[in-house]
Amino acid sequence: MDRSKITALSVPALIVIVLDQFSKHWIRLNPQWHYADLIPGWLTFNYTQNPGMALGMRWASTEVISGIAILATIAILSYVLYNREDATVGYLLCMGLILGGAIGNIIDRLIMGYIESYGGLLEGHVIDFIHFNLSISGYPVFPYIFNVADVAISTAIIAMLVFHKRIVPQNLSGSKQQEQPREERKADTQPTAEG
Repeated sequence: MDRSKITALSVPALIVIVLDQFSKHWIRLNPQWHYADLIPGWLTFNYTQNPGMALGMRWASTEVISGIAILATIAILSYVLYNREDATVGYLLCMGLILGGAIGNIIDRLIMGYIESYGGLLEGHVIDFIHFNLSISGYPVFPYIFNVADVAISTAIIAMLVFHKRIVPQNLSGSKQQEQPREERKADTQPTAEG
């Protein structure tokens, strides 16, 4: 992987990790901001610690969910590195945001149990505090509370969906493996100089 690709992957990840951890540290140590209206009727800080997954889902213990999150992050990183030759800069930027967000939440799972004195390794709860509390006809538009890491992951996924043809390399979707046999078949069917 050349230097520009390493930069495209690592810099967004590092920026997200730093911003995510700084914002969580700040909100945790400033209880006066735990519940605060930033834009009344639209945006609030609503401090919470999430023992489960994104969107408050919890179908297993915190330790199991943390273990799965770590394995999934390792798998994503391995996949990106394996396909590094075909990866575009845009794709690596998006994957950097996803990896940075995943690592930011994993850090909470690893250390928050110790910091808050309620558990050990893998028992930490993820700090969430950003809440869009807009309601239409009494129904919340987005009732979930999230953090900077979640914003980075969501932004990257949306960008890859919207700009799929520009960002995601075609070779990553399996076309490389499909094209190779065709080329081999063409070479086999072409007449040789001897024949």
